[in-house]
Amino acid sequence: MCKLTKCAQTFAYDCISSVNVVCLVHSYNTKINPPYMKISLISFSDSGSDSAMLSSLILVLSQIEVQSVKIDCKVASRFAHTVMTSTALNKANVSQEVFFEVELPKTAFITNFSMEIEGQTYVGQVKEKEKAKKQYEQAVSTGQTAGLVKASGRKMEKFSVSVNIAANSSVTFTLTYEELLQRRFGKYEIMIRVKPKQLVQDFEIVADIYESQGIAFLDTNATFITNELLPLVKKTVTDKMAHMSFSPTLDEQRKCLGCDGTLIDGDFFIKYDVNRAQDFGDIQIVNGYFVHFFAPADLPRLPKNVVFVIDTSGSMSGKKIQQTREALLTILSDLDEEDHFGLVIFQSNVNTWRPSLSKATHENVTAAKAFVETIISGGGTNINQAVLSGVDILTAAKKNNIVPDKSASMVILLTDGDPTSGVTDQPTIQSNVQNAIGGNMSLFSLGFGYDVDYNFLDVLAKQNNGLARRIYEASDVVLQLQGFYDEVASPLLSDVHFKYPDNTVSSLTGSYFKQLFNGSEIVVAGRLNDIETNFLVEVSAQGLENDFVVKGQATAQEMSPIFPDKEYIFGDFAERLWAYLTIQQLLDKKDKGTPEEKVNATAKALDLSLKYNFVTPLTSMVVTKPQNDEKPEDAVIADKLTEAQRTDTSSHIPTRASYHYASSPVNWVDGDPHFIIEFPEQNDALCFNIDDNPGTIFNLVKDPLTGTMVNGQTIGDKKVQPGSKRNTYFGLFGILQMKLGVRLMVSTQEILVSEHGKQTKLFWSDNTSIKGLNVDLKVTKDRSLTVSLKNSVKFVIMLHKVWKKHPYHQDYLGFYTLDSHLFSQKVHGLLGQFYKGVQFEVSELFPGEDADKPDAIMFVKGHRLVVTRGWQRDFRKDVKNGENVPCWFIHNNGTGLIDGEHTDYIVSGLFKTN
Repeated sequence: MCKLTKCAQTFAYDCISSVNVVCLVHSYNTKINPPYMKISLISFSDSGSDSAMLSSLILVLSQIEVQSVKIDCKVASRFAHTVMTSTALNKANVSQEVFFEVELPKTAFITNFSMEIEGQTYVGQVKEKEKAKKQYEQAVSTGQTAGLVKASGRKMEKFSVSVNIAANSSVTFTLTYEELLQRRFGKYEIMIRVKPKQLVQDFEIVADIYESQGIAFLDTNATFITNELLPLVKKTVTDKMAHMSFSPTLDEQRKCLGCDGTLIDGDFFIKYDVNRAQDFGDIQIVNGYFVHFFAPADLPRLPKNVVFVIDTSGSMSGKKIQQTREALLTILSDLDEEDHFGLVIFQSNVNTWRPSLSKATHENVTAAKAFVETIISGGGTNINQAVLSGVDILTAAKKNNIVPDKSASMVILLTDGDPTSGVTDQPTIQSNVQNAIGGNMSLFSLGFGYDVDYNFLDVLAKQNNGLARRIYEASDVVLQLQGFYDEVASPLLSDVHFKYPDNTVSSLTGSYFKQLFNGSEIVVAGRLNDIETNFLVEVSAQGLENDFVVKGQATAQEMSPIFPDKEYIFGDFAERLWAYLTIQQLLDKKDKGTPEEKVNATAKALDLSLKYNFVTPLTSMVVTKPQNDEKPEDAVIADKLTEAQRTDTSSHIPTRASYHYASSPVNWVDGDPHFIIEFPEQNDALCFNIDDNPGTIFNLVKDPLTGTMVNGQTIGDKKVQPGSKRNTYFGLFGILQMKLGVRLMVSTQEILVSEHGKQTKLFWSDNTSIKGLNVDLKVTKDRSLTVSLKNSVKFVIMLHKVWKKHPYHQDYLGFYTLDSHLFSQKVHGLLGQFYKGVQFEVSELFPGEDADKPDAIMFVKGHRLVVTRGWQRDFRKDVKNGENVPCWFIHNNGTGLIDGEHTDYIVSGLFKTN
């Protein structure tokens, strides 16, 4: 007889007889191209033999076919409503798991998700987070999987869900999200990320924009748009309406004629602005709710008084402090001569460039730049004294009439760590700073990297009429810092007050704003007591020349006559915009208010989130997936995480998180030796160490089709400290390209290269380059060797020099692979096996032995491993300090991640294959 059961932890059909048990095990992966199903026939004899016969057959299936992808975005007065719909068909004759992954803006709230399968629709329900968590944990306790919204990048976050689909069946996924577009640098931006990963029969992006003020301009572009695709972007712009569409055919999507690769892979941007007048702004009244947009045109800028408070503690050493110096030099050059500025640098001690503010004259800016060039890192982090020093400088400047009465004052704090010197209690620091500022200036917090306590900085900024921003550790740090500064560099108004009649307007969002910056916009919303009411509006502020006061009459108007053929887009958009804005401001109040204010704000924000079906940090969306005998209760949960929760895994360990990576990685080995498989797009990596005796030679790369091989020999420390393990490093590399006749032997002393028998010796002490027939070499003195093989890959070997008299350590080498995609599918080796990517999932995070390094469960290559979150270093840009790379560490010499055991890669000679 046959029955459905479990075999080898995989669902299988067991055909039981008196002779043996046969398990047909199928596992599949639809996320690589093409997906495959592996069928293993395992026969267990009951005749007394302990042996088992295993035969495996790889069957290539027709891939899951994505039949349609449609993104439909409708914008009514800056409020965007986006629906992403995708239909996938399982063309195989067995059931398969289909993945739906989309990325949406971090500022957006998911409002709906559904799956339609065989005529039945499964719809998500938004619930209070704790209630959703209980339902979710009930499903997880039965061993089922779940999906999450999680951070995916600087601007986007990912929603991922999978569902098992029967043979020859289809599923339609629909995700809806809403957001209020923010005006930055004089424009609104709609960003749509599209990565279908295969050709799509019916692909379409459509956007409709309606702005009663009139559309000043509209531009579209995409990271993947080629000259051939450019004519397919259609747009029509009239006075108050714009329509955009992009719908390439299958052939137009192809990377090349006859191939299956798709060009559609990247970000699609729509940027626009509206017409403006120098008056009280634009007010929209719809169905008893109003929205007030305020960004008057042609206002002169206010002079600003800014103190930069810069962390120079030990953790800022290396690339961080170098990038900070570079950014400050650029920012100082951009100061207007009417501005005043100061510099405070801090570690354990606090130092000021000058005791008082300086006017931004050419001479003063030049002197400040010279000071910046001398900044070095070291010591602890005394945030409390540093910020208070900056506040004191600004307060004294105002009191002593150094700065104009009509000017805007601000503190810009940049730090990468928690307070460790002076006052270290965070609530005390926040209280001290708030009392010192007293509402007289703004404070902006820039958190550098992932180690910083972002929540602390966020509250510090919100309490003082500013905002926090994370600065990501990457090559563009200077641009990030300058970009933030540019947003606040040109204040137009300060102390902006909005006044509406109390007997007419209720449930008002925030109506006081410390500053209005050039290129931005203030939005206020509220509810009308009488749906037909007209009312007076007054906006007052401090401007450059005179006190700024404007008044006007807000008048209700019907939207449908303005856009008679699109009246359906309006309806409740103003109410939902009001709810969205109210929730955002209540969440801010929840973080910065008194205990009583926090409780009230949380309750109100939760109530609105549930009423309007928004997935916010207080709610979750739960979807119960189709039930069957295998998965009686399978749930999907969508969470909205705060910026602090997104990266602070030590303080926020989610019940379960999943990560699926299969993109082409960057690979290297350096250090002890640490093997790294990095996924730059996801800012993540896998890492493992190899521990063996010094003198062991490992095969790193072996590609029989291209003829390339790389082996490395380890060296050890000179001696071992008592009680410590002996560290090993790579001290010698052998590179062989048989088809090109190239052989290199690279040690810590010299480089020997042989091309068709002709030998050359190079030394690390020289800056030199040589160009051969089939290989080019470039030596950067005492730093790196770049090996460029003709029409093939590049390798970079880093030299790590150690003080010659060091009692323990000695010089060693690191090996980095560039252009690994040029290897064939047959490439292997300790590094080579990962050149084409690796499929893995990380889930179930939980506290590890080290409080700062959580553990997790990883599923990779059929293994279930316990892995640890940690860091390794990439030394290509900074050979001395390296750059931190977050990674999942696989223990026990990479067992479970690498094919076989690490001893399988030991070879008998530097140019041997076995």
